[in-house]
Amino acid sequence: MPARPPLWGQFAALLPARGEFATNHPLGCHRRRVPDRTVFEHVVLALIHGSGYERISTPGCSDRTIRRRLKEWAEQGISKAVHALALQAYDRMIGLELSDISVDGCITKSPCGGEHAGRSPVDRGKQGLKRSIATDTHGVPLGLVATGANRHDSPLLQPTLQAAMGQVGLMPDGVNVNLDRGYDNNKSRILLQELGFTGEIACKGVPAPIQAGKRWTVERTHSWMNGYGKLRRCTEKNGAVVEFYLHLAAALVTLRILIRRATTHYRWDSRPTTRRLK
Repeated sequence: MPARPPLWGQFAALLPARGEFATNHPLGCHRRRVPDRTVFEHVVLALIHGSGYERISTPGCSDRTIRRRLKEWAEQGISKAVHALALQAYDRMIGLELSDISVDGCITKSPCGGEHAGRSPVDRGKQGLKRSIATDTHGVPLGLVATGANRHDSPLLQPTLQAAMGQVGLMPDGVNVNLDRGYDNNKSRILLQELGFTGEIACKGVPAPIQAGKRWTVERTHSWMNGYGKLRRCTEKNGAVVEFYLHLAAALVTLRILIRRATTHYRWDSRPTTRRLK
């Protein structure tokens, strides 16, 4: 097994081939193009710290270059493809456990508004972002959907499950979906029945600790993703860029779970000696 699943290697393999200089420059010459690897490292820093591009820019990579390249990558859907590759690697080495799937939403701040922003019901009507995630038994993010904070969780169940099936493929028989009381309605039950799934839905009016169930894994995944500053306080207005960061964070979370669980299944030279991964 390799020392670490090569995130950049998979990311670079999906990028279109580019020359060192721009061939369509009107004067026939141009400055050397900033390497994609350099821009990628700045994008990861922006995801982790949530800082503005002006703060993380360097003499070799300006903030305008980061924005321009980020928009280009987002339109190509590269991070979504990388997330799918991370899921394939996890399934091949450890194995996705799809017998129990948990789905839930999480509201974060989006002070600049944008295509995926709306009035937050838990933040005095300020602009907020809601992401809905489906995870497997161990909290591996399978599919996600981004929308405004004013959207209810229940209508997002169908697109979230469809996103998960789009990333994973065919689901096994007898899938059980764990949901909280926000999905306690007939529409959710009919949807699960149409998809051939069973549902364990918390009932309204019953205290939460009594019916916690198995959905705590998706809550933990939301906390992992909230560890990235760009997701806690998203300042992006372009919906494609927001989804780019969400899928990139989901790929990183998947790889961290893979490395942590692989330490008990495989041995390799640079295997981490601590459960706290950097």
